[in-house]
Amino acid sequence: MNDDSIPLDSHSMQILLELQRDARQTVQQIAEKVGLSSTPCWRRIKEMEAAGVIRGYTVVVDREKVGLNLAAVTEVNLDRHHESKVRDFEHAVEASPEIVRCVSATGPADYILTVHVPDIKHYERFLHATLFEQAGVTQVRSAIVLREVKSEGSLPVGFGAPRRARARTR
Repeated sequence: MNDDSIPLDSHSMQILLELQRDARQTVQQIAEKVGLSSTPCWRRIKEMEAAGVIRGYTVVVDREKVGLNLAAVTEVNLDRHHESKVRDFEHAVEASPEIVRCVSATGPADYILTVHVPDIKHYERFLHATLFEQAGVTQVRSAIVLREVKSEGSLPVGFGAPRRARARTR
């Protein structure tokens, strides 16, 4: 094991589950739920933050309540995988607020994007202004989301034996 790893025992996993469920809880509330006192609970949280296990805290927003009524799963293929074309495409993705998720994948698509926009007209504008403008994009396939069956932001931590997490190198 690396010296920069931290133990993730059952208490640490429970802390992660609690923080994912509601990050606005106090340390005292979390400590009570996981069976620790406040100081060791707080220390574990700080260690997991320092190690990069906890990368940040966020708010879950209902996309439809803020006018983002259309979600699309968009598959993109590039003609060549030269480093510069890949880098340019990925920079364009990072700069596009409509793209909320992007993965490089195996299979029929090079990239799979999740796109949120107000309506189909905005999606068409997004396609023309963002994806079709990228050099090297050869194919774009879209699937409009009819209904979200499951949309979890939480990770299913805690499976199996206690784990060790590597600390983030700076």
